[in-house]
Order: sequence, then structure tokens, then C-alpha cells
Amino acid sequence: MMKKLMKGKAIKFALTASVAAAALSITGCGETEASKGIEPKLYTDSLFAVMKADRTNYTKYIIKRLGPNGVGAIKPDEHWQDIENGALLPAQMFRAGAEAVAEMTDKFTYSLQSNWPINSQNAPKTAVEKEGLDFIAANPGENFYGEETLGDTTYFTAVYPDVAVSEACTSCHNKHKDSPKTDFKIGEVMGGVVIRVPL
Repeated sequence: MMKKLMKGKAIKFALTASVAAAALSITGCGETEASKGIEPKLYTDSLFAVMKADRTNYTKYIIKRLGPNGVGAIKPDEHWQDIENGALLPAQMFRAGAEAVAEMTDKFTYSLQSNWPINSQNAPKTAVEKEGLDFIAANPGENFYGEETLGDTTYFTAVYPDVAVSEACTSCHNKHKDSPKTDFKIGEVMGGVVIRVPL
């Protein structure tokens, strides 16, 4: 559900990276020509679909199997760099991906944030981020879309729910000494993925 703005607006922006191919059209002669653009909502929705799939699979098929109930050969841990055979936790893997993407392109950014962050760096920093996190927490299953101006640039900002997909998620947060919330349940919104695109 599109909470705010963009209704009736035809805001589009230049194609970038992974979704560029999807926005190409084939002419009758078999040639391709670039479309005029892609709507920000479709762009961020597509990016989120990839992020969510990767994050869910890493949590379910890697962390859950290698954690306390797994083989123990590789150890998912908050301080993974300080221990032998340490592996990043899902949130750390997600952040590492975001940092790698930021080195490759300035066409979009993304981050994992929460109103109950274990790491204070993951708390909302703008009014729109805060509004978005509040909205997805109060409206399970819905996304938030907004617009904000930071510096001299206007951004389309989308916030998607980050839901606990396994016991590994809830256990880690509920038991962590720095967690401000200790009663998360599987299926509950724990935070949000914020995707920001310059318009």
C-alpha cells in the first residue's frame, strides 16, 4: 500500500543497474530502446524483493544450520572477526552488502533500521525514516513510501518491514544485553529496510 505522495504523480527517474534491463522494450525490428523511466515504487519494490530473498535464505539456510543447533564448525557471532571460524550475523551481512553497493553506485542506498536497534547506528535518523518504521510496525504487511529532501537532493524513500523469519532472529535479539525489546516473536516486525533513491 502506498501510504503517501506519488498518488497521481508521474515521477520517474533514469534507469539504473539491475532493473535497467527490465525497462528496455523490444522494437519490431528486434532492436532495444530505453524506456522513459521506471516508477520509483516499482524500482524499490524490485530491489527489496532481491534483498529480502537473500536475507531470508541466509538466515534460514546458513545461520540456522551453523548456529548453536548446527554443526558448530563455523560460528555466527556478533564478534565474528574476533573468533576462529566466525561468520557474520544476518544483520551484519546485510550491512556489508549495503556498504559494498555504496562503493559501486550512488543511484540508490539501503540500510536496515529499527525502532529497537541493538546497534544505535541502526536507529532512524530522519523524520521520514521514523515515520516509515512507525507505520510498518503499526500496519503489518504494508510498506511505506515517502519523499524527503536531504541537502539539495530530493529522495524517494521506501520502508519495508523486516520480519523475524526464524528462531535465530528472535533468540538473538531477545537475549542480547543491548536490545531494548526482548519479547520478539517469529513473524513480528523487528525493523525495516530503508531504500532511498534520488529523484
